[in-house]
Amino acid sequence: MLIRKGAGKRLISGSLVMKPQKKLPIVLKIFVPFFLLISGVLMFLVCFEQIRIDKKLRLVSISSAPRSPCQGYQFSKSETGFVHYPQPSNYKREECACTPVRYFAIISMQRSGSGWFEALLNSHENISSNGEIFQIFERRSNISAIKRILDRVYNLDFYTSAAKNECTAAVGLKWMLNQGLVDNYDDIVEYFVRRGISAIFIFRRNLLRRIVSQIANDFDRNFKQLNGTHKSHVHTIQEAEVLARFKPTINATNLVSKLDWTNEYIAAALQKMKRVPHLVVYYEDVIKNSSVLLDVQHFLGVPQKVLFSKQIKIHRKPLRDQIENRDEVYHALNGTRYENFLYDD
Repeated sequence: MLIRKGAGKRLISGSLVMKPQKKLPIVLKIFVPFFLLISGVLMFLVCFEQIRIDKKLRLVSISSAPRSPCQGYQFSKSETGFVHYPQPSNYKREECACTPVRYFAIISMQRSGSGWFEALLNSHENISSNGEIFQIFERRSNISAIKRILDRVYNLDFYTSAAKNECTAAVGLKWMLNQGLVDNYDDIVEYFVRRGISAIFIFRRNLLRRIVSQIANDFDRNFKQLNGTHKSHVHTIQEAEVLARFKPTINATNLVSKLDWTNEYIAAALQKMKRVPHLVVYYEDVIKNSSVLLDVQHFLGVPQKVLFSKQIKIHRKPLRDQIENRDEVYHALNGTRYENFLYDD
């Protein structure tokens, strides 16, 4: 008898005999369809939830993107990162809410004409520069303190006499290099770039005149020649003449090295902050060329106006009449790269 096995069939003596199929238990018949139903429901719920989350993320992404709250202003691609719409915490900008604001910092050294320059800018109805804020040490004691102050300034929450009745279109401050800026170059540059802040550097070409002004100012700080009051800036010719009576004695021995150091100090500042959009102006150029102030206003994106200041220049005479040991100074600089300072009046 020949028997072949295969797929539940038996072949016996040439005849095909079907092997009876085993029946599934009743439990499996009930459980399998139920399991498939539950699995399908769970898969549907998972897919639905994923779609809902994706939609939510897209909405958050769109709503969190920085957008101008106002329409009608057209800016070039290079300007968009430098145009802001601050929302002060202490008041509402009301009708000025749609006035774009640019952030800036006047960066300089003491006795370089920065006070007079800032006064000129503040005569513009749309510019608010808040003065030498970091002159107070506590405000520049560490980088966290510096950033807190800067946040307040650029959010229009730092109220000073520079505040305007008209809509502010450019807001900033005056910052001396030795007031925490040099010590925190990297952090400040990163902050300026991230916040879209521009810099205006103002220096003096004639650094010898800066030294005369610096020594004279230190003298008045100690002796308070104007009725017992120290004044770094004056608003009358009479006050200027009183302060100009003092003739500084300059150390001629290290004068050239001191001028070299100042030039290197300025060059280092410009190099360190080259990533920050900036404009460099010189005190003497502002005096001689009125177009410089027009360039500054264009840089700040404000309407061009005639700017003015009530400050009076203190040292107006030729240098030979303002230095006590002028012969020593002339001998020290004669024939050097700084010789032109002696005659640049």
